[in-house]
Amino acid sequence: MGAVKRNGWIAAAVAAVMLPACAAHAQEAASLAYPTKPIRLIALSSPGSGPDVVGRLLGARFTEAMGQQVIVDTRPGASGIIGAEIAAKAAPDGYTLVIITSQATIVSVMYDKLPYSLVRDFSPISLIGSTPFILAVNPAVAATSVRELIALAKSKPGELRYGSGGAGSPPHLSAELLKSMTNINIQHVPYKGVTPAMTDTIAGQVHMLISVIPAVLPSVRSGRLRALGITSAKRSVIVPDVPTIAETVPGYEFIGWYSLFAPAKTPSAIIDKLNSEVVKSMQASGMRERLSDLGVEALSSTPQDLAVYLAAQIEKMQAAVKASGARPDR
Repeated sequence: MGAVKRNGWIAAAVAAVMLPACAAHAQEAASLAYPTKPIRLIALSSPGSGPDVVGRLLGARFTEAMGQQVIVDTRPGASGIIGAEIAAKAAPDGYTLVIITSQATIVSVMYDKLPYSLVRDFSPISLIGSTPFILAVNPAVAATSVRELIALAKSKPGELRYGSGGAGSPPHLSAELLKSMTNINIQHVPYKGVTPAMTDTIAGQVHMLISVIPAVLPSVRSGRLRALGITSAKRSVIVPDVPTIAETVPGYEFIGWYSLFAPAKTPSAIIDKLNSEVVKSMQASGMRERLSDLGVEALSSTPQDLAVYLAAQIEKMQAAVKASGARPDR
């Protein structure tokens, strides 16, 4: 009986050693075979939005390269919090991915308690692209440059109004950054989306707005709005004749960006494979042209560089949100 017990203990000990090794081997095998089924790509916004469209373009490239369909799942509810929580709690097997944008970092610092952490609960894969915003004014505004606009605002403190797609949105915070860096006093008028903000800017109800290039450019070209500057540090190839705000306000920069993440603890082999596909996709001329048509400059990065970039952006958004006084409810 003692021998039987001893043998049972030995078998149990061997099993305890072997089971983790077997599990690791199975995980490695699954990573090498990845993907073997469709992949869900969560976009934290509404259908037809930038993250949705960018996600579909990237998904089509992934489908072609890896032989499995990529299904974009738009989750705009609660400023993207619902979708981010779903992604954070998904199995870390590479079959749920999420597009994290500049808006997601703003949400992460505006809300005191979230059911996830952008830093702890996600594994970075790669940057996808960036997009500057355009500062545009109603043609009746007596300013044809950023310098003249700043002078006008200082001569009429509190009288100039700017519209945005909502409190805490990237365009709102980019305007607040301009205010703090130039010591001007302009009043924020939040709207439920960029379209009504632009409509009222064209009508003269507000004097200016900052918005994404594709939304503003048709009205600039038709003369209904006047473009004064873009928010990136360098001029955009999309609107090369529009100067940067930084040419007048040194150090100014505020851009939107797109990136790809997976749930935390996703195997490194899968992360590396996805990163490689993003890099190849963003180097393809057809992909770069399609993104450029959307006002997005194609980018890629290592997972490590994206982690550093995310941390820096969170710190920057914390300062911008604090300066603006933006709150989730206004």
